[in-house]
Amino acid sequence: MTGPVIALDGVEKTYRLGPAAVRALAGVSLTVRRGEYLAVMGASGSGKSTLMNILGCLDPPSRGRYLLDGMDVAALDAWELAGIRNRKIGFVFQSFNLIPRSTALHNVELPLVYARLRARHRRRRAVAALAAVGLAGRLGHHPAQLSGGEQQRAAVARAVVTNPAIVLADEPTGNLDSVSAAEILAIFGRLHAAGRTVVLITHDHQVAAHAHRVVHLHDGRVARDYRQAPRPARRPPAVAAGAPGGAP
Repeated sequence: MTGPVIALDGVEKTYRLGPAAVRALAGVSLTVRRGEYLAVMGASGSGKSTLMNILGCLDPPSRGRYLLDGMDVAALDAWELAGIRNRKIGFVFQSFNLIPRSTALHNVELPLVYARLRARHRRRRAVAALAAVGLAGRLGHHPAQLSGGEQQRAAVARAVVTNPAIVLADEPTGNLDSVSAAEILAIFGRLHAAGRTVVLITHDHQVAAHAHRVVHLHDGRVARDYRQAPRPARRPPAVAAGAPGGAP
């Protein structure tokens, strides 16, 4: 498919808090080409989280238009939006959002369960995704048995196991030490090098330095939009060279 994977045109978002109206986005127009590595930055209250929710089809805009992979999101019903989130968007969150009582393997398989993939295919793809982020020896471990960096690597594997058009990461290194953060950023670098579209929400300039393009939000508007030479990412140890099924 040709054309941008993300196209926002005059997107606004207003929240009602009793009689008051709070405008979180005030007319954002943004185009992201397929395969770009974009960091979205801004101070608290700039609209980063609201923009992420709209990009992830978690919240509709109040005004404006959002095309995701050529589809007008406003034309989709709740069932179709759920399918879009499962197939076209891989989410990585600051707090990992792994199921505590499930193994790393089952956590990564979960999007494939929702996609109604057969069990043997689910397992093969989940094993490959975990191996690709260096967790081949942790398939049966529960989140509490994994370090923070390992939990986030499992979360990345879960995000990409469905081969989504976009990996949308919200402060993915916020709860990690510097070594684990470097490992995660190296994996994002590999995803981008393999042709994946990566959108990274961050307040950290050191993290944004790894992206090829940076968008700064201020008071719900795009204040700056520029390209840069990205900082080389350190390759994480013991990571496989690649895996089938869209794994990193």
